[in-house]
Amino acid sequence: MSRDVYEYAVIRVMPSVERGELVNAGVIVYCQPRGYLCARVELDEARLLSLCATVDLPGVRHALTAYEIACGDDVGPLRKESLGSRFRWLTAPKSTIVQTGPVHAGLTGDPAAELDHLMGRLVRTART
Repeated sequence: MSRDVYEYAVIRVMPSVERGELVNAGVIVYCQPRGYLCARVELDEARLLSLCATVDLPGVRHALTAYEIACGDDVGPLRKESLGSRFRWLTAPKSTIVQTGPVHAGLTGDPAAELDHLMGRLVRTART
């Protein structure tokens, strides 16, 4: 199977800029040769609340959902943009509670499987 270059970024939540603590809440994967752009989020709300009990959970959930929607086909004004433009827009540095980390690259034969792998490695934590 051929492997293609893909790029990814972790979606992070920083509830208190002063403390600088982050919770990884999702991953965006873009693979230009395969026409693939997808974001998946899984927010560990208990972990986030342990960092900041007053965080606006509905606002955070809304912002995270926007990442998933922006990668879809039915995204209003963004549907006119190429997948690469959307990925760059989504991963541009932001000074908000929800933001992305740096963009990394790799090789994959299956971008969807890579997204699953990255979610398991970078977002999901062992929960008791």
